[in-house]
Amino acid sequence: MIVVTAAARILGEVVNAVAVLALILPSISVGARRLHDTGRSGFWLLLYFVPLVGWIIVLIFLIQPGVAGPNDYGPPDA
Repeated sequence: MIVVTAAARILGEVVNAVAVLALILPSISVGARRLHDTGRSGFWLLLYFVPLVGWIIVLIFLIQPGVAGPNDYGPPDA
């Protein structure tokens, strides 16, 4: 019984790791694209690593309206 529980726990951790790896790159890509829509560089996503306030600043940047018309990162998508 203990072996089955340990195997299930390991399998769950592997599935979790695969899911995180599969979702992290698209999440970064979407965040950088959204920041480009607001006229900011994707490097602002590095603020996530600043404790306590970094993610709040990035969230504020992400919810602001985009720049109307083309910006430094190209024309707006249709």
